[in-house]
Amino acid sequence: MKCEWVRENILLHIYNELPDDARYELEQHVARCTDCAAELKSTRLFHATISQLPVDEPSPNLIAASRMALQEALETTEQSGFWQRLVFDPGAWLRPIKLAPALTAAIFIVGFAGGIGATYQVMNSRNVVEPLSPAPIEASITGIQSIQQQPGSSQISIRYNTVSTQEAQGLLNDQRIQQLLLFATRNNYNSGVRMDSVDLLTQTPNDVHVREALLYALRYDSNPGVRLKAIESLGAYVKDDMRVRDAVLEALVNDSNPGLRAQALRLLEPVRADSSVRVVLQKLAEKDPNQYIQSQARNVLAQTAGID
Repeated sequence: MKCEWVRENILLHIYNELPDDARYELEQHVARCTDCAAELKSTRLFHATISQLPVDEPSPNLIAASRMALQEALETTEQSGFWQRLVFDPGAWLRPIKLAPALTAAIFIVGFAGGIGATYQVMNSRNVVEPLSPAPIEASITGIQSIQQQPGSSQISIRYNTVSTQEAQGLLNDQRIQQLLLFATRNNYNSGVRMDSVDLLTQTPNDVHVREALLYALRYDSNPGVRLKAIESLGAYVKDDMRVRDAVLEALVNDSNPGLRAQALRLLEPVRADSSVRVVLQKLAEKDPNQYIQSQARNVLAQTAGID
């Protein structure tokens, strides 16, 4: 986890808005990183200070004017653009709130009503296995508990947590199963579950979303076993997919696991004549701290010279 991500999400952590798995990883990072720990402490102190300040109630005239302005803005704004900003650029619609307390009150009322509706749905939900039920919404999932494939069968069973533990069953090509597997590769702090998920996804690396998940696992997963499974499944695409080639080059240069670096070097041999690959190999052959990687890079460069 990068410090930049932690600092961007510290406020969500303080207001208890982070999912359980994200909160866990943030706390683990802060325990190791003194800079982020200081940032968290400073932000908590600032939050405690402003919480003691009095909050002025908006006047009726301001509320009325703000409602009219909001209605006019909604009527003149294209729906797709509004929702895109709402989801992907929350800062753009949060910034005006500090200047419009009435807008804050309106948003609070809408959120409160939505919360009541969500609570009603949760209270009426049951833990059942329904193969034909719609795919779970990723935002409602707090974590993947386990992934199992029935021996001698393509049937997969995934237990996942929302407010309570639920279970989904289906084939690997089912949309719901794939969505849960993709979620598990990025958001679960259980390395065994991530390993199972990546292992199953390697069976369908042609899918664009699956390949993105495997690239993410190769670059960012903390478990070397998960990264190794990801790079092995991506090897067939080094020639044709530049994103895969760049990710394998990145792993060769930066990964902390010598075995994974050696695997990356083997996967790059078919494209050793590529200029970007050759530049990296030359640097490794000159001064890589791992003697095996250094000697293998020299061997690959020698083969490349033979091709030239």
